[in-house]
Amino acid sequence: MNGGDVKRISRLTAITMLLQTKSLVTATELAERFSVSVRTIYRDIRALESSGVPIYTEEGKGYRLVDGYRLPPIMFTESEANALIVVEQLVLHNKDASLVKDYSDAIDKIKSTLNTGQKARVNLLSERTQFSQMKKQERNSDNLSTLQQALTNFLLINIHYSDEALKASIRKVEPFALLNTRYSWMLVAWCRLRQDFRNFRLDRIQSIELLNENFAPHDMTLEEYFKRSSE
Repeated sequence: MNGGDVKRISRLTAITMLLQTKSLVTATELAERFSVSVRTIYRDIRALESSGVPIYTEEGKGYRLVDGYRLPPIMFTESEANALIVVEQLVLHNKDASLVKDYSDAIDKIKSTLNTGQKARVNLLSERTQFSQMKKQERNSDNLSTLQQALTNFLLINIHYSDEALKASIRKVEPFALLNTRYSWMLVAWCRLRQDFRNFRLDRIQSIELLNENFAPHDMTLEEYFKRSSE
């Protein structure tokens, strides 16, 4: 096998991984990503299809994997694992307990793919990496994972909320964005009571009820929201 073959196999694997992580990818996007021609991408897609990878072509739009198809477990390099370990230290001192648990579970799965030597080295890095400025922060929320689910699935939620004056209220809201501030996570949501966007601090949310009711996605980017808010 020559160098060109190895490079192509690597590119085919990377294309499959990219298709697995995105709902739709264009040939132009793939060509730019891997610094090859669009014609080469066409040949790569045909090669993947011939090898049994179920790729669906949406005419005029791009490519996607057939729902349910997954690659075998991904093998991480030591450098990639080290990068994730550094992020782990940030997450472990996050103020939201649900995020800490979910990320810790994910890291355990990642570590399970490493060989014995790599595992020992990333564990050493984990023990020797610390962000002192975050060390004394206390966790003050446990709802981030639920809010992430509501945001990505466009699900309405009821929140029991206490404002700065400790006045309690129940709000039905449409989650739009999650922001991390110095003091707490912040939920940006369309409040049906106020008929406008509002910011809700997660540490002031007493409880959340995830409703089995969808809302229409807001046709606006986060940047556009910030621009609108500043006007």
